[in-house]
Amino acid sequence: MAAGIDHRVWCYHPAQMRNKPLLSLVAILAAFLPAAAQRAPSAKAVQRIQKQVRHEILMLPYFDVFDNIAYKVDGYNVTLLGAVTRPTLKSDAEHAVKKIEGVEQVINKIEVLPPSPADDSLRRTLYRAIYGYPSLQRYALPPVKPIRIIVKNGNVDLQGVVDSKADKNLVYIRARGVPGIFSVTNNLVVAK
Repeated sequence: MAAGIDHRVWCYHPAQMRNKPLLSLVAILAAFLPAAAQRAPSAKAVQRIQKQVRHEILMLPYFDVFDNIAYKVDGYNVTLLGAVTRPTLKSDAEHAVKKIEGVEQVINKIEVLPPSPADDSLRRTLYRAIYGYPSLQRYALPPVKPIRIIVKNGNVDLQGVVDSKADKNLVYIRARGVPGIFSVTNNLVVAK
């Protein structure tokens, strides 16, 4: 016998041969069942992920009234949407969401708005026109403002939540009254 070479022949008992197909089936099922369980998260897991994504986005240090970040949770995958004024906010949002337990993939579709002094001036003027108006000042109180003012190349997109249809219309009228704006899209939602 040569050193280091094993010349033993393995023999199976007939009873072991009968169980071999059963063991193969068990091994295949064991390999695929965890993957199938991962594809269908529970409703509770999806709710937890949604809650944590919202929390992480609201806690971003430079997230302000001129940024709008929305998200969609599909199983363990999160898609980020919206528009921001700072490129770092886009990457910060993605990194914060990736750290959430259970999130497998983050698809970042957040648009970074082009830098423009004219748009910056419109943002400041719109902020004063909307949040400075007496009947709308209550919306300026919370740390996270419910009315988002998105300005891109002189076009305004109003996002967020207001208390009534009258407030929604008033915000739109106040925005339309700002000189230098090409168009205003009112995507505000009335809270129920």
